[in-house]
Amino acid sequence: MTWWGWMIIGAILLGAELFAIDAQFYLVFLGISAALVGLAGLFGIVMPEWGQWMAFAALSLISFFTFRKSLYEKIRGGAIGFHETLSGNSVDVPEQLEPGAESRLEYRGTKWTVRNVGESPIPAGARATIVAVDGLTLRIKAQ
Repeated sequence: MTWWGWMIIGAILLGAELFAIDAQFYLVFLGISAALVGLAGLFGIVMPEWGQWMAFAALSLISFFTFRKSLYEKIRGGAIGFHETLSGNSVDVPEQLEPGAESRLEYRGTKWTVRNVGESPIPAGARATIVAVDGLTLRIKAQ
């Protein structure tokens, strides 16, 4: 592939990550790796096509495993030492929840799945206490 082909691929990958989707910086490092292979071709380092693809793969893997996690945590990780827990907060339950039943509700501007982990049903419109958070599921029980 020509050097400018690699540069175009790199620009598309970087643009997709930065402007269109959040792929947790995977596309950033793929784009940078493609651009580096393109720069090598621009500066006269001649490689067969399989060598270009091998260089691209090696640069991508090396950058994934050495830089991605630390860079992603610095940019997206939030404040250092700040870990807010939702446990102990109260939510309004929109519909009756029997023990073990699930429903959806809006809490802090986000839609959550809630699961009644208590032993008693929670009536519609009642307040419930968040016991734990499991991914995008709030485990609640009656107050």
